[in-house]
Amino acid sequence: MNPARFAPRALLFDLDGTLLDTIADLAAAANLMLAELGRPPRRQEEIHSFVGKGIANLVHRCLTENRAPVSDAETKAALAAFHRHYTRVNGQNTRPYPGVPELLAALAARALKMAVVTNKATAFTLPLLEQFGIASYFGAVVCGDTLPVKKPDPAVIEHACARLEVAPPETLVIGDSANDALAARAAGAPVLLVTYGYSEGMPVNTIACDGYLPDILRALDYLA
Repeated sequence: MNPARFAPRALLFDLDGTLLDTIADLAAAANLMLAELGRPPRRQEEIHSFVGKGIANLVHRCLTENRAPVSDAETKAALAAFHRHYTRVNGQNTRPYPGVPELLAALAARALKMAVVTNKATAFTLPLLEQFGIASYFGAVVCGDTLPVKKPDPAVIEHACARLEVAPPETLVIGDSANDALAARAAGAPVLLVTYGYSEGMPVNTIACDGYLPDILRALDYLA
């Protein structure tokens, strides 16, 4: 069965779990944070299921998931510790997913505009894009602290589109979770989901979208 075809003027990409496999560094920072607070570590598989709604949510879930509640003061201390540790380890064990450099080059050759729309903070996003030599592909980078809201709020999609001077229906969003699908759909943009990323423990094939990508290069099959 042939996939649906789209003729976008621009593509918007999620970062963690879509373009870059960042879980090893996120897990390392989370467990360094927990150790500093005298709390037991988490398995990487657990932390994998906490990724998607930004650092504050990741830290909160590391502290409280199946564990006792924490005070506001403890949460504030944990956030500060995570930021400190992640600043040090960010990028050490991160890698682009297979096919990402080839896809970005192919899209650039078609003169398609591109942006990153991520719930990751700017301070951690921009160094990764530079480290892996892909920053120049993106005409806009919208991070978790760019606006007062994050995905799944459609405002971040709309903001990226405004930066690229395209309308949401003229874009194609590629992500890995319900956050991406809900934000795209609410903004009026079609969305494809990779099946290898971080979907907060939710089976990706249960998330409504316009297509699933076991390999990100398969996105080219969806382009008219």
